[in-house]
Amino acid sequence: MNEKSLKWIASSYKDLMALPRGVQRLFGYALSLAQAGRRHADTKVLKGFGDAGVVEVIENDEGGTYRAVYTVRYEEAVFVLHCFQKKSRRGTETPKEDMDIIRNRLKVAAEKAKELRDEKERHQRR
Repeated sequence: MNEKSLKWIASSYKDLMALPRGVQRLFGYALSLAQAGRRHADTKVLKGFGDAGVVEVIENDEGGTYRAVYTVRYEEAVFVLHCFQKKSRRGTETPKEDMDIIRNRLKVAAEKAKELRDEKERHQRR
């Protein structure tokens, strides 16, 4: 199996780099597993997206709870949608504001996946 490339949507890379170093390492490892078609033990399917294609990694440290959300829906790449510190005090539910960001970036990922697919098809026809 070929490893998928990793594509960052909007500010997701910059946001990851702003998180604590240990959190960055865990998320980086989880994303590398996703590229190889595997899942880290600390991942779970993010509810509200209709399938198992949107996944979140959750990590806690002394600074709080952090999440990285990515999608494996597309053959073309693993798209990192959002990296953030969960600030909501209400249980484990992902705050609406973050869910809206994820939904919008998932649309962008779908467009980028189509562009990559079209580009590959053009290249193969040459």
